[in-house]
Amino acid sequence: MAAAEAAPLAEEIRALKQKLNAVILAHNYQRPEIQDVADFVGDSLGLAQQAAATPADVIVFCGVHFMAETAKILNPDKIVVLPDLDAGCSLEASCPADQLAALQATNPNFWTIAYINCSAAVKALSDVIVTSGNAERIVNAAPQDKDLLFVPDENLGQWVMEKTGRPMQLWRGNCYAHVEFRRDHILQVRAQFPGAKVVVHPESLREVRELADVVCSTEKMITFCQRDPARQFVIVTESGIIHRLQKACPDKEFLCAPAFDAMRLPTDGCRCSECKFMKMNTLPKVLACMRRLAPRIELPAAILQRAKLPIQRMLEISARPV
Repeated sequence: MAAAEAAPLAEEIRALKQKLNAVILAHNYQRPEIQDVADFVGDSLGLAQQAAATPADVIVFCGVHFMAETAKILNPDKIVVLPDLDAGCSLEASCPADQLAALQATNPNFWTIAYINCSAAVKALSDVIVTSGNAERIVNAAPQDKDLLFVPDENLGQWVMEKTGRPMQLWRGNCYAHVEFRRDHILQVRAQFPGAKVVVHPESLREVRELADVVCSTEKMITFCQRDPARQFVIVTESGIIHRLQKACPDKEFLCAPAFDAMRLPTDGCRCSECKFMKMNTLPKVLACMRRLAPRIELPAAILQRAKLPIQRMLEISARPV
């Protein structure tokens, strides 16, 4: 959206925010104009921590459905609105709660570790939640006498096993936007920009992670790029983070890694990977949901109560001194 179009909308959003005592939380993959109007921009862990601590009466969650559900679980008495209720997630869809429960029934010794990219119903079946930023730490803290079941992202699960040495049974799910990256394309961009550091999200395929200078969550991408002396970085994740990286490091250059198109055919090399669900939220939708205080996230009381336990366990472990 052009700056001239965004400015009056942003002004009205800020005025409504004061009137409603609202807080606007935005994921790193959101559109630039949404990031610019948010009170906090971050990854899933940071957003969960902000949601848990906010004194606001209204949470405007600019992300996808499972993220807004997490905010509601942590704030059952607050109003939580999502600009577009259809903003879902391929990972969340890959792991229906009934199928997870059926698998869990086959082994009473399972200890279920759920990536935060899952539904509230799946969280309610889980022992602990993880994000890409804290998964290694939390898996290391898992009980030694349990059979670990990791859902729903098999690529993140593989990476965590590599980092921790803990065997886990992996659910067969993935993020459609991250598996679009391929080894050949990363090699091409490395050859074109030999001095650039390659920064990869762990939801990517192993063949891509193996080519990385660093594999990390989106939040850790920010700090890595700020601290590393390189002037160019190839960012292998959803392209929305480029906006925040450019603001955080205005003297550095950030390149989107080329991706495949929806038909899995090679592109011309200039298309960046975008999550169609993240991009469903727009600035006009943010304003509309604040005006109407809808669509709201509502969850059954039993789900709210049970799903809060593994999230709290995650936040407690994450807060412990290293």
